[in-house]
Amino acid sequence: MIKNIPSRLVLTGLLLGVATTAARAQAPDPIKFGKIDEKDLSEANFVADSAAEAVVLCDYGRSRFEVGSDDFKVVFERVARIKILKKSGYDHATISVPLYHKNGKEEKLTNLRGLTYNVVNGQVVKDKLEGDAIFKEESGPNWTVRKFTLPNVRKGSVIEFTYTVNSDFIFNFQDWTFQSDIPVRWSEYRASIPEYFDYKMLLQGYEPLAVQERTEGMGQYSVRWAPTITPGLNGGRESGGSASLTPRVTNYRWAMKDVVPLREEPYMTTTADYVSHIDFELAGITWPGQPYKSVIDSWEKINSELIQDENFGGQLSKGSFLKAEMATLKTKYPDPAARAAAVHQFVRQAVKYNGRAGVYSSVPIRRVYEQKTGTAADVNLLLIALLREAGLTAHPVLLSTRDHGRANEMLPLLSNFNYVVGMVTLGENQELYVDATEELAPCGMLPYRCLNGQGRLVTAKDADARWVPLASASKRQQMYRQIQLVLDEKGGLTGTVRQEYGGYRALSQRDRLRTLGEKKYIEELLADHDGWSIPKYTFQQRDALHQPLLLEYEFTSAGAEAPASTLYINPMRQFGMDKNPFLHEDRRFPVDFGALLDETVIMNITVPTGYELEETPKSGIVDLPNGGGRFLYSVQPTPGKIQITSRLNLLKPVYSAEEYVYLREFFNQLLTKQGEQLVLKKKS
Repeated sequence: MIKNIPSRLVLTGLLLGVATTAARAQAPDPIKFGKIDEKDLSEANFVADSAAEAVVLCDYGRSRFEVGSDDFKVVFERVARIKILKKSGYDHATISVPLYHKNGKEEKLTNLRGLTYNVVNGQVVKDKLEGDAIFKEESGPNWTVRKFTLPNVRKGSVIEFTYTVNSDFIFNFQDWTFQSDIPVRWSEYRASIPEYFDYKMLLQGYEPLAVQERTEGMGQYSVRWAPTITPGLNGGRESGGSASLTPRVTNYRWAMKDVVPLREEPYMTTTADYVSHIDFELAGITWPGQPYKSVIDSWEKINSELIQDENFGGQLSKGSFLKAEMATLKTKYPDPAARAAAVHQFVRQAVKYNGRAGVYSSVPIRRVYEQKTGTAADVNLLLIALLREAGLTAHPVLLSTRDHGRANEMLPLLSNFNYVVGMVTLGENQELYVDATEELAPCGMLPYRCLNGQGRLVTAKDADARWVPLASASKRQQMYRQIQLVLDEKGGLTGTVRQEYGGYRALSQRDRLRTLGEKKYIEELLADHDGWSIPKYTFQQRDALHQPLLLEYEFTSAGAEAPASTLYINPMRQFGMDKNPFLHEDRRFPVDFGALLDETVIMNITVPTGYELEETPKSGIVDLPNGGGRFLYSVQPTPGKIQITSRLNLLKPVYSAEEYVYLREFFNQLLTKQGEQLVLKKKS
């Protein structure tokens, strides 16, 4: 390595040369733009993928460093080829390329080319991407999206495209996603990184790598610098010069083969948590002759900056404009838990959440109170400030919502988070999470969107900041049904139902009830029960948020036109689960319920005089391994009556992919038992 490079070059990176030659991986490129295998144009080659709407034949990317006009830059090249199998797959012919820009600099898209291949009258016809099919959209304060749509796409088409992104932002090294929502035959990414740049590489997902290689080589970067004027009494001119840098270059190669689509499934967070991809984060830089310089933040630094930021920590001490109101609550509620609930109710009723997440306040908290609306950060920073004004110990907690993805505890990045809630210390080892964005959630219940792994506690002392589990005081989704039925000789049913919704089930049903109104709510209930009528119903405890929501109603269901000597009924089909939420035989990522699940149905049936069960179904208990849950089912006949009990308990909020097969079978057996038919015969 050249040792006598001027210090101004080392420290500022004012490089004027552009000649670059870096060591490259030896494997041939897996795809060449414009050189298609004509077998990919025939349908016979895609019998195995007939269920898919399209198939990624090959997706190949490569990132390397060059010397730009004033510093190193990253050059990313991509070539991709996709087969369209169905009309529903036409959307895959529209490609989006995000480009970053800041402080007058911007990433540039160059060398964009595209082709669509079709077979017409036995001949391969190519249609080129034209300039009028390329669009530009703004996406946030620092991002522009360039979109293009390949022409003349039809069922059976093969599309391919290639482009280059030139970036002056070395921190924004291109990530790579191997997996898609359609099958991927081959996906490959290569990166050549000089020793000057230290990147943390995070490989995520559940699909295996077909190739993982790392080789060392030498790069050569020819640079020169311009003459400069040295300030002084008479001034002075220092001549320009040139140098050749020969750093060690590490060449990486990753590839996946026959990658299955990532499908949306029940009880999952965002697909970004599970898709197979590799991320790059710049951790540090070592220029020639200089010590290592860390560029990544530490959690302590992030904590300190947040506390000092006027739009975060600066708002936490500005609750004095409501000093009199908080003093009243402090006197009225000497118990800390009751006082926290009173402050929570005060904020919840005073300010409405506008649906926008965020970490920093958009306006001062006093204006939030005056405007009576705000973002999650506005509402909850106001809440924390008023809790402090009321004499309670309260701190912010950063988190990432379920649709934003899990926060990575290994990488200190503020971008991990998109939401803030509060934590109140009530006593030794007693802490309460608070969030005032949900008008119908009691104090201590985090919104369901917040139940996502760990959060980061932010405190005035950096040493006290830490990761905390996002455990809500209301940890369950609860439902309890008590049903009284009378069966007549025609198979008709009349009865009364008492439904209690607790925990997160109560929150969701209260929200639904407020949105629909009582009449529409009951109409939708009837729509799920063919042949029912509900002549009378009442809702109770709608506003008692710490109590279950109660719904009591009467219903009738007509039977046959004439009495029958044998009656067949499936009463649990009306009150139990209608299908298994887990349809697929396997699952490669966890099942995340967010909260524990508890459902109980107790049904008492009065049977017609002279009828009795032909055969009593067997009771059953199904247990998940390692105490993960239990399902209990029993049918108990007595003279003139039958009692059915069904109890479902899931005792973990998250089940691993390895537990999925047991969970799926657990629900299969539950549905089998709840679907058992009762046969009643009239005694001769």
